[in-house]
Amino acid sequence: MTTIGVITRGKYGKRLISNLLTRTDMKVLSAEVPEHLPDFIDEPEEFLEQVAMDRTVFNAEIVITYSLHPDLTPQIAHMAGRAGVRALIVPGGASKAPVQELKRISQEYGMYIEVEDICCTLSADPAICEFTDKLSRPLLEITTHEGKVAEVKVIRGAPCGSTWHMAEELKGVSLKDAPAKAGLLIQQYPCRAVRGNKGGIHESAQLHKDAVLKAIEKAALKK
Repeated sequence: MTTIGVITRGKYGKRLISNLLTRTDMKVLSAEVPEHLPDFIDEPEEFLEQVAMDRTVFNAEIVITYSLHPDLTPQIAHMAGRAGVRALIVPGGASKAPVQELKRISQEYGMYIEVEDICCTLSADPAICEFTDKLSRPLLEITTHEGKVAEVKVIRGAPCGSTWHMAEELKGVSLKDAPAKAGLLIQQYPCRAVRGNKGGIHESAQLHKDAVLKAIEKAALKK
């Protein structure tokens, strides 16, 4: 059984833990960093000792850190590498993490590190495939009846759980309207992705819209 370590910060990461426990058979370890952090942390290792972050979170094959702080994240990466963690996933994008420094840490420990704005665009790298086979870019199977969506089966969904919410709400929607409705449902879901720009929640909405369209086309071919 694959063990996933999740480092939370306030509300960030808690929905992922819930979905890991309810949607997968993976074991979950968790630790937290304070929700409110100083803008600059000169001694991140000492800081993490002071806040008593639970280091057992690194007894995992894959760690996902929602530290969302350019000073703390590299230190967490070093700790993960020293503990033998196979892969580190860093949500929040380059604005929250020093990408070049993380690349050097990745090479130092032979640890796969992926920095992503949104977790439903994670790559299908072998280092994290146990995670991304279940939680990443949406993949659906749709059953239709009389021009409407009869059932939506989520093969793979967004780590925040938005895909399952969308799937339930699409039942009974006309096939013509379903893709656009899917995108709207994702944007209405309380995902933590950034809003107000071209990426973030809007990218997630487009991914789900495309997934619904592909599933409908595939269902049509079966008839």
